This record gives sequence, C-alpha cells and structure tokens, in this order.
Amino acid sequence: MKHLIAIVSLALLTGAAMAQQYPSKTVRVVIPWPPGGSNDVVGRIVLQKVGELMGQQFIVDNRGGAAGSIGADVVAKAPPDGYTLMVHSTSHVGNAHLYKKLPYDTLKDFTGVALLAAQPGALTVHPSLPVKTVKDFIALAKNRPGTINYSSSGNGSAPHLSMALLVSMSGINIVHVPYKGGAPQVTALVSGETQASLATVSTVLVHVQSGRLRTLGVSSAKRTATMPDVPTIAEAGVPGYEMSPWIGVFVPAATPRELIVRLNGEINKALKSPDVSQLLASQALDALGGTPEEFDARIKLDYEKYAKLIKLTGAKVD
Repeated sequence: MKHLIAIVSLALLTGAAMAQQYPSKTVRVVIPWPPGGSNDVVGRIVLQKVGELMGQQFIVDNRGGAAGSIGADVVAKAPPDGYTLMVHSTSHVGNAHLYKKLPYDTLKDFTGVALLAAQPGALTVHPSLPVKTVKDFIALAKNRPGTINYSSSGNGSAPHLSMALLVSMSGINIVHVPYKGGAPQVTALVSGETQASLATVSTVLVHVQSGRLRTLGVSSAKRTATMPDVPTIAEAGVPGYEMSPWIGVFVPAATPRELIVRLNGEINKALKSPDVSQLLASQALDALGGTPEEFDARIKLDYEKYAKLIKLTGAKVD
C-alpha cells in the first residue's frame, strides 16, 4: 500500500513539475481554417496574449479544408504533450454528424481546454420584408408558407442549423437557399435575393448599422454586447430557443491534466485582459472562458444538439 501511495505521489509531483516548466519550447496552434476567418482571428488574438503571459511563442499553423476536419486530424494524431493545440468552432461537433466517416473520433480523441469566444447569430431580414419583431416574422411566415427564402453559408453550417432550429420550434415553413460561405450568404440578403438569414453578428453588423438590413433577435442565451438593444430570440417570442456557436481550444485526448489546467488558467487571464476583450468586441465576438469541465460539458451537449438538428435538416457532406 505504501509503495502504491509513493508511486501515485511521484506521478503527481512529476505532473506538477511538468506543468510548472511548461512551455519550454514553441507551441504549435493548429487552426483548421484559412487565415482571416473568425477562428483564425480569435486564435491569433488570444494565443498571442497567452504566449506573452507564459514567455513562449505560440505559432499559428493554418490547416484549412473540409470544414476543419483536415486540421483536426493533424491534432488528433499529434503527441499529447501540450505542444500542439487546436482552435476550432462548433463545426467540430457538427462534422461528426455531417460526414459519413472521419479519420478520428470527435469525442474520444480530443479534450477541451477552454472556450474562447461566442459567435452569436442574428435573425436578420431585408428591409422590404414587413416585419419588425420575431413575432411579426413568425406570423408572416405562417401567413405565407413557402414564400420567404433564407440564405445560409452552406448545408449543415451554423447559420443553416440555427434557422432550422427556429423553423422547428416555431412551426413555420420557409425555403433554405445555401451559399458557399458567410460573405455570399449576406450579399444575397442585402441584394434582396433572399429575405431572411440567421447569420453571425459579425457578418451583418455593418449592414445593420447602415440600415440595409434589419435585425429582429439574437440566437444566444443572453443579449450580445455588440447589439445590446436587440432581444434574444427566446425573449422575443420563442421561449427556450438558444443556438450559440463557439470557438475553443482543444488538445489531444491523452494530454496530462496538469498541463490542461495550466493552459486553461493562462487562457482565462488572457481573455480578461482589456486589450484582448476590446479586440474581440471589435470583431462582434463575446469573450467566454471558464473551466475545462465546463467546456467538455458544452461539447457533449452540442454534440447531441447538432446530431438532432442535422438529422432534422437531412444535411450531409460526402
């Protein structure tokens, strides 16, 4: 028994010492999306600050393609030593249900370190649509079934699934028109090619401010700091509605817990620094943070939520 206690104590001491010395070399941050998108922007802002706090370089490695699954595979197969991190979005859990086969297990091959930021969506309409509230929109859709077109950034994307959840909960019938990305999705709405969209706030903000689009509600559980006067969809007429796409940091599953806890603490410090929170706010992103346990719980919750929504929409990627 004493021998066992000694072994356990030594393992704990070794883990604690490892965490104290970490990082002793450059840390690779795999972002499985091209440069310039929200994952890339958030990853660079936050992890650069973490590097400053920890006195080590955190170098971004963009590995775009297949909705993030190519870069995720790189991380799943990386040594679990804390020197390979991944910055990924809610698409990570959605991919598990969109793709017939992935080269990794979404839940078993990764561990969540910390949530970085929320990407709240906004139910936004073209000004020609005679609605000013969520209730107005639902009433009009019920009066004119199948006549309102809504744009998304693609089949199975967060904007698609966010609107699919609203359709399901409100019992309306509107037509999905998928586009290849957030920019063409919003361009279609601004031009009047589509009449509605549940796009991320950052993609519609400038058009809302100029009066070219009208926002009825946000998809998050709480109002967003970027649009404090816009109610949540839940408080505006669809109780219980909530769709909050996020961006977070992951590591390979076997990474020592002590390193995860250490990283989590530094990420939370970075998120609370005024320069980081201001930079995120300027991109219409809400800083999150929290414990690894909270992030893991969120991953499991959204894994099930996305499974149901993707089944509901019939979205698939071959």
